[in-house]
Amino acid sequence: MGRAFEFRKARKMKRWSAMAKTFTRIGKDIVMAVKEGGPNPDTNSRLRAVIQNAKAANMPKDNIERAIKKASDKDTANYKEVLFEGYAPHGIAILLETATDNNNRTVANVRAAFNKCDGNLGTSGSVVFMFDHTCNFTVSKENIEDLEELELELIDFEVEEVFDDEEGIIIYAPFEQFGSLQTYFEENNIEILSSGFERIPTTTSKISDEQKEDVNKLLERLEEDDDVQNVYHSMEE
Repeated sequence: MGRAFEFRKARKMKRWSAMAKTFTRIGKDIVMAVKEGGPNPDTNSRLRAVIQNAKAANMPKDNIERAIKKASDKDTANYKEVLFEGYAPHGIAILLETATDNNNRTVANVRAAFNKCDGNLGTSGSVVFMFDHTCNFTVSKENIEDLEELELELIDFEVEEVFDDEEGIIIYAPFEQFGSLQTYFEENNIEILSSGFERIPTTTSKISDEQKEDVNKLLERLEEDDDVQNVYHSMEE
């Protein structure tokens, strides 16, 4: 198995266990998708993908419909996606994806977290190059008879990894291939169970257990912030 498989395995064992936090993240994704492309998932591929993820996270149908209706309201604040970069203690690179309706608040909270935990909030471009921006899909095993054959079919989409998981067949590809892959699966009647984007560190740093505790304090503080959607780091798990 490759880098994406190992990264995913480590992520699955980590946080995001709090259902309320997961639903908050998805709710923001719905707002951004509706504001960008409208409330109809048939004509809004981004919203279609978010709804798939909501179902995969066991978000109740009523919650999804309510979030779409609320996002369609002109008075509902829009969220802006903002990337933050910096370093945790012991030279561990940190990359944050946030969704915020108040950038000043988010900047202040993120800076406070770095300062409190002996980290350093960096400037734009300081660590983003250390992470590969990827897209991923989990698709149903139904209608897929041969994994190697599927991999060959997806060669034109620059797919990096395909592996069998208890959740389904998982595919990793470059970020830019998301739309093309989504269309391919839909046109070939391959059910998309969930999809998304991840930033995988190109290299990781091995540190002691004691040093990991220092880094985890910062990671936990950042992940508790309501504006933070995803936290990525270069620490070896």
